[in-house]
Amino acid sequence: MRRRSLLALGGVAVPAAAAALPGRPSSRTAWIHTWTAMPQLTEPHNLPPAPFANLADTTLRQTVHVTAGGQRLRVRFSNAFGAGDLTIGSASVGLPLGGRAGVPALEPGSARPLTFGGRPSVTVPVGAQIVSDPVALPVAVSANLTVTAYVPTGLTGDAVTGHPGSRTTSYLLKGDHNADPDLPGATSTDHWYLISAVEVPAAVPALAVVGDSLTDGRGSTTNGNDRWPDQLFARGVRIAVLNQAAGGNRVLRDGLGPNVLARLDRDVLAVGGVDRMLLFEGVNDIGTAEATEQAQKQIVDDLLVAFEQIVLRAHAAGLTAYGATLTPFGGNTGYDDPAGLRRRSRRAVNEGLRRLFDGVADFDAAVRDPAAPEQLLPAYDTGDHLHLNPAGYGAIAAAVPRRWLQP
Repeated sequence: MRRRSLLALGGVAVPAAAAALPGRPSSRTAWIHTWTAMPQLTEPHNLPPAPFANLADTTLRQTVHVTAGGQRLRVRFSNAFGAGDLTIGSASVGLPLGGRAGVPALEPGSARPLTFGGRPSVTVPVGAQIVSDPVALPVAVSANLTVTAYVPTGLTGDAVTGHPGSRTTSYLLKGDHNADPDLPGATSTDHWYLISAVEVPAAVPALAVVGDSLTDGRGSTTNGNDRWPDQLFARGVRIAVLNQAAGGNRVLRDGLGPNVLARLDRDVLAVGGVDRMLLFEGVNDIGTAEATEQAQKQIVDDLLVAFEQIVLRAHAAGLTAYGATLTPFGGNTGYDDPAGLRRRSRRAVNEGLRRLFDGVADFDAAVRDPAAPEQLLPAYDTGDHLHLNPAGYGAIAAAVPRRWLQP
């Protein structure tokens, strides 16, 4: 059998023949996603601050936290929810100063221009995404990466595709400052806009995590990269970990972003390198359904059917489908009800999902209060009795079986 030479790229291995062509893709190159943000329509209160609301004549500099590393990379921009074409006048990638998240300055000499089919600018049609050409920029495992883009003409009707729950600071400045090493005087905002993925050539698979605000990281540290998928990857796993969650997301109905049944193809099945998924979602479906016997029985039945459908579709695409039990929300003003009907629904869903998935991580057991099992352990509670602090997210990350994280 002919031997294939391998070259280590930031902690992963790719065929040497692929790595030897830093400016061109190769038939031997397997591109995987190393970072993702679930695209959604940005709500009015999360739009870029004035005078940047539609991003016209605006430079946007953003930091992302990759998982797998590599010597080359590609960046995806999304216009999934635009009302008109998105024109990117120029774009680049670089390394943030000091390797830190949420800073506007770049490491000297690290900036690399992005091109699209060899051109420095591109127009992305409504509902579409665009993938940049490969660019030679070594990025280490678990490193921060800066993406800069200049939008010359703005977006139609303030319909901005983004990801409000970035937990990371971005910067906006009028004019084309794409090539500037720093952005003095820029306006900061803790949201992502337009960017949806970073890819690297790698010989490892990826895990797509599908969830809501508990996975998106509400309660985590801004610029701290301590959501539970971040802490999961920090356990030293040798696969890419992709966070495909959004605050307020639901399995059955649209909320903040499309429902899971609608977005499964886009956010999991069509994502490069994904051979397994982990679903941790359903609490918003239970919490927004009426607190009546009939409504709660219906939502439990519908969720279990939806979970079965998700597993079937994952299996049809060759993926392993993992699930996670829903965590307690006892005492939460919005979701808990005096009769405890929603708490009962959560228990029923947790019991039912165990027979549907290829494996189940018991997040419930990891963070509940042993003295009051319908409530979060106080040490993990942000105070709203629903969301977790970084210590709580660490407990969730530790509850994922290590055997699920092997290449």
